[in-house]
Amino acid sequence: MTIKVALAGAGAFGIKHLDGIRNIKDVEVISLIGRDLAKTQEVADKYGIPHVTDDLQHSLKIKELDAVILCTPTQMHADQAQQAMRAGKHVQVEIPLADSLEGAQAVAALQQQSGLVAMVGHTRRFNPSHQYVHKQIVAGEFNIQQMDVQTYFFRRTNTNALGEARSWTDHLLWHHAAHTVDLFAYQAGEIVQAQAMQGPIHPVLGIAMDMSIQLRAKSGAICTLSLSFNNDGPLGTFFRYIGDNATYIARYDDLVRSHSKQGEEVIDVSKVDVSMNGIELQDREFFAAIREGREPNSSVHQVLPCYRVLHELELQLAKQA
Repeated sequence: MTIKVALAGAGAFGIKHLDGIRNIKDVEVISLIGRDLAKTQEVADKYGIPHVTDDLQHSLKIKELDAVILCTPTQMHADQAQQAMRAGKHVQVEIPLADSLEGAQAVAALQQQSGLVAMVGHTRRFNPSHQYVHKQIVAGEFNIQQMDVQTYFFRRTNTNALGEARSWTDHLLWHHAAHTVDLFAYQAGEIVQAQAMQGPIHPVLGIAMDMSIQLRAKSGAICTLSLSFNNDGPLGTFFRYIGDNATYIARYDDLVRSHSKQGEEVIDVSKVDVSMNGIELQDREFFAAIREGREPNSSVHQVLPCYRVLHELELQLAKQA
């Protein structure tokens, strides 16, 4: 069976999904949704997608459509995910699932009612570097004592990963912190304590440009997360896993084991999974769950605790303001 997919959002992350799907057998993107029809048509032509529209509802009415991948602005995620499920389509939502706990809970409730596959793009669960550490934990060979994470960008204007103007405003808490909050829970267990503080609000963007978050798991492990849109390089997210018998440093798909005397030992993660591309692996899980009629890794229900923590942190920051 060929799974027929609509992809909403022809920007930087939508293109990453299209590149990943090219490597997955028996999956076909048949509809592309984008705000700018001319740019969307250009992307559709490049990837051989026959249908282009600026309205998600037009795609949802395609009878043979099986699933939808949402790479749209954060503020649209919860509503569009529900639209897809009400139309009987499986859905994968790029991170974050919602920009509020209420929105995330509404999506989870509809998934339970519909029985459809609903998954969130918490890509860190799928990156081979983090998979390697997870397998060590599951095997009982490594236990986290502390995670130290830096999420750094230089984004003082409203631009996306390609440097193009955005039609919406990104957010350190509900978008970027969500990656680490979920990953920490995935690797260390249930989060039982969380606190945050933020820097000044940008006068034009209306968001905090710097943020610090501290987490503690039921196991006793702690996490320190620093986020910034003001950092002038290096850019990206860098993870240090400090454990009971080793220290690992993950830089996207690269993983090293750090030694106090010998320096960094490169860990080969090329055989951890069938690809080194976290987005592709995420998509493979989505389509496999549809075919097998099962709950996927990173399902809406599995990641819902992350959004409860983000909600708690948002309330803390509001009180500080």
